[in-house]
Amino acid sequence: MRSETVARNYAETLFELGERTGKTELYAGLIDAVAGVVETTPAIRDMLMSPRVPKAEKSRLLGAGLKDAPKQFVLFLQAVVRRGRGQLLREIANAYAALLDIKFNRVRAGVMLVRTPDEALRRSIEAGLSKAFGKQVIATFSADPQLLGGAVVRVGERVYDGSVRRRLTRLRRHLLSR
Repeated sequence: MRSETVARNYAETLFELGERTGKTELYAGLIDAVAGVVETTPAIRDMLMSPRVPKAEKSRLLGAGLKDAPKQFVLFLQAVVRRGRGQLLREIANAYAALLDIKFNRVRAGVMLVRTPDEALRRSIEAGLSKAFGKQVIATFSADPQLLGGAVVRVGERVYDGSVRRRLTRLRRHLLSR
């Protein structure tokens, strides 16, 4: 099975558990935080990925490190590690976030502008995109001075390029084709 499929299956299981216990949003934050810690802390990543560390020890360490987390969540993580799927934690977290977005009718967008926008412009862009897509848009912003103006918006696999650079390129092609 492909890792995306396996991660999606685990995410769906955790999501269902979250729905049953009323902790769906809490689990989203927890799985994202755990995945982030594993990604950024080499000692933890190495411990979880090492075949030399017994799975029972990994489970015990996870339980000790997450003693304030809900028991069901810790048991879920321990099951993931016992099955040798610790390397999929980031993919599981991403798949879980996608399920949460579907539940709350949200979509995530990457918005690239010439400069970093202020808070008012961020809200305005998110409101405009939300109206255009008919869903709440959660945007992440980045800056690229080479755009010259306008914006490039990425939603999933789709890219909407409204940059001045793109318009100039199209104009140049049009003029050269004559």
